[in-house]
Amino acid sequence: MFKSLAKWAALAALPLAAAHGALADDVNLERSMLWSAYDVGSSGYTEASMIADALMKEYGVRIRIMPSGTAIGRLKPLETGRVKFAFLATETYFAAEGIYDFASPDWGPQDLRVLLGRPASVSLATAADANIKTLEDLRGKRVAYVEANPSVNIKAEALMASAGLTWDDVQQVRLPSYGASLRGMIEDTVDAAIVSPGAPTLYELASSPRGLAWPHIPLDDEEAWDRLNKVAPIFEAAMETVGAGMSEDNPAPMAAYRYPMIVTYAALTDDEAYNMTKAVVSTYDLYKDSNPVMPRWDVKLSGRPPVDAPFHPGAIRYLKEIGVWTAEDDKWNQKRIEHLQKVKAAWKAARDEAKTKGVSDDAWPQFWMDYRKEALSAG
Repeated sequence: MFKSLAKWAALAALPLAAAHGALADDVNLERSMLWSAYDVGSSGYTEASMIADALMKEYGVRIRIMPSGTAIGRLKPLETGRVKFAFLATETYFAAEGIYDFASPDWGPQDLRVLLGRPASVSLATAADANIKTLEDLRGKRVAYVEANPSVNIKAEALMASAGLTWDDVQQVRLPSYGASLRGMIEDTVDAAIVSPGAPTLYELASSPRGLAWPHIPLDDEEAWDRLNKVAPIFEAAMETVGAGMSEDNPAPMAAYRYPMIVTYAALTDDEAYNMTKAVVSTYDLYKDSNPVMPRWDVKLSGRPPVDAPFHPGAIRYLKEIGVWTAEDDKWNQKRIEHLQKVKAAWKAARDEAKTKGVSDDAWPQFWMDYRKEALSAG
C-alpha cells in the first residue's frame, strides 16, 4: 500500500464525523449521469467504473462512462456540459493553466475544480547498470522524452528540477510513446524513464541483464521539493510499497500526484458538488477492495491537496463536515485560486495584445506561452 509521510500518517488518526461504513441516506444525485474518463482498460476507466457501480447499487442511479484516449476528448464533454464529472489526470493542470493542448485560441485557462483525487506515485525508473543512485546522478545520462506527451515529460522535468537539473544537463532521448520509453531501458537506448511503479515492463526490466533501480529521492529536503513544485505544484513526497522492485519491507521514495481525480467546472452548484462528493465517500466500503489501489480513495487521502486545480467549495463543505479539511488546506486552495485568476487575466491581456499585433492562430500558442511566463514572473 501507499505509505505517506508525516502529514498522511497524522491524517490516518483523524476521526471522521461520518465514517465510511455509514452510508448517507440523504444524498441527492441526478437519476442518470454521464461521466468522461480515460480509455477502456486504463486505471482511470476501471476506477471510475468501480465507483459508478457502487453509486448505482447504493442510490439506484444510472451512470454511463464515456471513454477517450485524448485530453481534449475527455475535457470537451465537460466543457460543453454533456457531462458534469470527468475522471482526469494531469490534463486537469494543463487545462486550468491554459498550456499545451489548451493553449489554442479556442481553449485557454479552464475554470476547473476538483472533488476528490486518488494519490498515485511516479518516479524516474532507471536501469541498474547505469549506476544512478540519486537524481543528481542523472547528469549526462540518457533520459527518455516522450513526443507529444507533456503529462509524462513534465513529471521528468519536475523530478530533475528537484536535483537542480534540466533537460540541458542530460542526454534527451526522444521516443514516440510511453511504452517505447520503458522498452528503451530494456533495449539499452535510455537509462531512465518516467513510470508508474506497477508498469508490467518494469518487471521485465528487473529480470533483464540491465536490472531495475529506483534513485533515491530526498523526501525531507524542502528546497528540493520547492524546486520540484515550481515546475508544477501538484506533487508531494511519499513512500511506495506496491510495484516492481519494492515491498512493504523495501519501499521506494517517490513523488505522488493524483490520478484519477473527479473534476468538474467551478460553475457546478455547491449542492451538486457536495452531493457527488458525499456519495463517493459514503460508498467507499463498496469499492475499496475492488483492486489494490482503491483503498487510496480513502477520503483522508483523496480529500486533501495538492491536486491539479482548486477544490470545489461544495466538496470542501462536505470535507469540513467530516473533519478532513484543515486551515492549511484552505490556504493552499486560496493560493491556487488566486494564481489561476492571474492566469486568466494574463490570457485576456494576451488575446487583446495579439489582436493588436495581428498574431495568427498558428503563432498564438507560442505567443501565449511567452506572454504567460513573463506575466506570471512579474506577478
